[in-house]
Amino acid sequence: MVRILVLDDDSFLRSIIVERLERAGYLVDQADSLKQARAHIAKHAPDLALLDVKLPDGEGTELIAELTALEVPVLMMTAHATVSAAVEALHRGARDYLEKPFSLDRLEAALSRLLEMTTLRREVRELRERSAGGTMIGNSPAMRQVFALVERIAPADTSTVLILGETGTGKGVLARAIHRLSPRADGPFVTVTSTALAETIMESELFGHEKGAFTDARTMKRGLVELADKGTLFLDEIGELSPRLQSKLLQFIEDRTFRRVGGTHDLRVDARLVTATNRDLEDEVRAGRFRADLYYRLSVLPLRLPPLRERLSDVPDLAKLFIDTFNRELGRRVRGLSPEALEILGAYHWPGNVRELRNVIERAVLLADQEWIEPAQLPPELTGSTRPHTGITIGPDGIDLEGLERALLEEALRQAGGNQTEAGRLLGLSRHQIRNRLKKYEKEE
Repeated sequence: MVRILVLDDDSFLRSIIVERLERAGYLVDQADSLKQARAHIAKHAPDLALLDVKLPDGEGTELIAELTALEVPVLMMTAHATVSAAVEALHRGARDYLEKPFSLDRLEAALSRLLEMTTLRREVRELRERSAGGTMIGNSPAMRQVFALVERIAPADTSTVLILGETGTGKGVLARAIHRLSPRADGPFVTVTSTALAETIMESELFGHEKGAFTDARTMKRGLVELADKGTLFLDEIGELSPRLQSKLLQFIEDRTFRRVGGTHDLRVDARLVTATNRDLEDEVRAGRFRADLYYRLSVLPLRLPPLRERLSDVPDLAKLFIDTFNRELGRRVRGLSPEALEILGAYHWPGNVRELRNVIERAVLLADQEWIEPAQLPPELTGSTRPHTGITIGPDGIDLEGLERALLEEALRQAGGNQTEAGRLLGLSRHQIRNRLKKYEKEE
């Protein structure tokens, strides 16, 4: 639902406007002062703002810069004597103005026109983001090479794509970009994470099941493969797939047919397969954990996504993107990073990649008490003020083994950007063992 902020200290006029807009289906926040308006904006950024010029605590034009920073279009209301102020507001970034008195029909028409323009601008911006892969932005040589490959790969919508990259590099975002740039863009984009469920449940989720196929199969269920028909099926963490499901997936790739669990006849689906992994599948094949024939079918179009430490020149652009994102989501007005904070980000090695950078920026935007993010809003591991102690030192009073284990677990999860599988790899543990330890500590808290 579209949210509109109405700011006017004339309570009678404001109530008439609010009533008309609510009847038209808009969600309306109303304010009679700059202070009250800012409180609404901080809580919920509107989709459009209708502002009076003269207010008890200032002028509505003072909000224009704050609202345009959040990409909120502004429509000014002005009496005849203050038309010059409204014209000045246009120079500051307001989209239009209405001279009082105005009809409610004219007001609604002006609002509709602005909303249509805003929708068009958002669609254009989305198309630009699609061409750059959403958050897959950057001007580094490594990313320019990725973009060039995506432009060639995306139109070949029957070919399987294998995205290789560390945890947190944005493989899912890249998969969605390939879908959006392909002839299947209007079709479904279905995501499956191969480690999320047990093998038997995963088979049912992927391929569906017939009624009575097992104890709880009370009705027929279509699987995610079937739901991806005419679109793209994205299988994340493909290296975690069990051998039996690898075999069934290979059959689907070869002839685009499959059977539901408990089924007796083949079903045909037209879906493009995009897969991703943070594992070295060639090593997995040599170790006998991954089928060689499936690997060769998946890697028809391999695409390596570089870690953030190999494209540090992209950090400023990514940081700006995330600051803008969290300004909109959190109702903040952070302008950017100070030179000192930006220097710290550019010197960090980013073990958690783009996901870690996103988390760092979200934290900084939340903590920022001024227009610019300073080093004080960055986490200690970036600034070097503190470091988790994970070395083993046994003093005369012994050692807190459980505390040490917990510290190691927290450090591994931090380096892995929260990914439990990657944290397990760093500690020589399985994902199941990581989850068990996390549950244990949650119970103790």
